[in-house]
Amino acid sequence: MAISFLLDGARIDLDAIDPTGSVLDFLRTHLGRTGTKEGCAEGDCGACTVLVGTLVGEAVQWRALNSCIQFLPMLHGKALLTVESLSREGGPNALQACMAGNGSSQCGFCTPGFVMSLYGRAIGARGSELPLGDVLAGNLCRCTGYGPILDAGRAVPSLPRDDAAVAEALAEIEAAPASGEWEGRRWFAPRRADELARLLADYPDATLVAGATDVGLWVTKGLKRIETVIFIGDIAELGEIEEREDALVLGANVRHAEAHDVLARLHPDLGELWRRFAALQVRNAGTIGGNIANGSPIGDGPPALIALGAELVLRSIEGRRTLPLEDYFVDYGQQDRRPGEFVESVRVPRPAKQAVIHVAKLSRRFDSDISAVCGAFMLHVEDGVIVFARAAFGGMAGTPRRAPACEAALTGQRFTMATMDAAARALHADFTPLDDVRGSAAYRLEAAGNLLRRMWLREQGTAISVQDLEALDG
Repeated sequence: MAISFLLDGARIDLDAIDPTGSVLDFLRTHLGRTGTKEGCAEGDCGACTVLVGTLVGEAVQWRALNSCIQFLPMLHGKALLTVESLSREGGPNALQACMAGNGSSQCGFCTPGFVMSLYGRAIGARGSELPLGDVLAGNLCRCTGYGPILDAGRAVPSLPRDDAAVAEALAEIEAAPASGEWEGRRWFAPRRADELARLLADYPDATLVAGATDVGLWVTKGLKRIETVIFIGDIAELGEIEEREDALVLGANVRHAEAHDVLARLHPDLGELWRRFAALQVRNAGTIGGNIANGSPIGDGPPALIALGAELVLRSIEGRRTLPLEDYFVDYGQQDRRPGEFVESVRVPRPAKQAVIHVAKLSRRFDSDISAVCGAFMLHVEDGVIVFARAAFGGMAGTPRRAPACEAALTGQRFTMATMDAAARALHADFTPLDDVRGSAAYRLEAAGNLLRRMWLREQGTAISVQDLEALDG
């Protein structure tokens, strides 16, 4: 079956497509829309930013996405805008005119991506409520022209759109499952979870793609040939959020941008972690389930969820099974996902009001960077004594892992800096980190221990700084 999508409101039907061909390549090579640029081909620089619209109820919800790592079948049933879309009437729109007039462009290569991110903010796209700097954190300017760009964003705060015709046209596109073959490779885009279960029973080795923020790099950087692809990002059942009295339940397809607010309501540290979860374009694509399922040892979500005691629900054609999230990660590159299974949801228990929770991410660059160390802690303290402790880390081993020796050093002890020091020393029994480009083993162990000390300082109402921690270390 062909895929269908809208470009500037006009329907495009494609009968035969490369399932791992990027939206960016299609725009530039087949449509001649060369305003969208390839800067990094890995979703970091934002030069390829486009807006993709999805019909939600009777309205169109727009999201800024990196077209370099979005595969073409993922456009099925959606609307697309590129930088050329903004001047279809023969002249620049107000935002483009402002950026041209105030010197926002130097070499100009990154400018279309900035324009699209700012345009998304101006029309109320997903994430437009964020501070301007957060909206643009995923757009890099190598000429360091950020000042005028930010000025343009402030000068043009709102550009209302009438998307009634787009919504009507999207409603006419049949939201049925799509599938196809290309040069011997198969791809499927189911719309229901039971369809996915049946497909995985037939193709247990298929690669599942939700947001493509990781798998996209397998193709653009690794040049990997994927034989069978199942696109799961539009299965509505997997995108549900349920806030219960006892727990938060997140479907596997919940995007990080959608998860931010509900996680922040569980605890502010979770909101801050998810705010720094890559850039807006990546958070608009990447999913909770994808971040867990790929098993990365430096994925930011799992340590925090493990510390809170999260459970994972896996589903197959044979039924469901539930396991503690920490048990899903077996070894580097190995997860407890049986043939035919997929991640359906994650259940995060609502922490007790008296729980002491601390989640922190350390990275070489504050925004849009991968963790060197991510630490998450949940303590129950009664009468000054730690009666229960969970501690989990990312970047310290081949998988996200709890720290049992650290937990044992905390449990039953008074909540003091001396206890934090002892727990920090116990981390040497829990982890033997690697030296790599993000940090040495010695740095990781010291930094992980300092996160424990930081937790204690914060609970005392003490300002936290690098100097404070260096002084404590002597």
